[in-house]
Amino acid sequence: MTEFKTDVKMYEFNHTMIRVKDPKVSLEFYQHILGMRLIYSEDYETNKFTHYFLAYVNAQDLATLDTKSKDERRAYTFKRPGVLELTHNWGTENDADFSYANGNKEPGRGFGHIAIHVDNMGEACKRLESFGDKVQWPKRLGQGNMKDVAIIADPDGYWIGVSDN
Repeated sequence: MTEFKTDVKMYEFNHTMIRVKDPKVSLEFYQHILGMRLIYSEDYETNKFTHYFLAYVNAQDLATLDTKSKDERRAYTFKRPGVLELTHNWGTENDADFSYANGNKEPGRGFGHIAIHVDNMGEACKRLESFGDKVQWPKRLGQGNMKDVAIIADPDGYWIGVSDN
């Protein structure tokens, strides 16, 4: 077997990316409704798209995040676990008929969900319910085989598992 100078025990999952139709609507959902923070974004003028990186940020990092340079924010983003990347291809927000295959309906079934851990499931569900029709519920707490997990959907229909287990 070939020897490599890398240790897979040191690897860490950094982020996953989903494509979004309208970044304004998606950022509102992930920041205001789910409480994530935008930690870094970057526009790609030549290819006409933007990456938005969101994460749950602890109080210590949050206190210094706004003072970091763009390069420091980028390094912070790519050296931490649990990041969600939203990719917006410019112009999709202006096409009423446009949608992405979110993996939870045909065609394009395959991608399942992302998941978040909350501190108090009952209260988290009540909070999410307080947003009314801004939060869609493919599966409410107590339904289905996994009764202790709720599933909500973001504005593009991507499922988000919510649990305190």
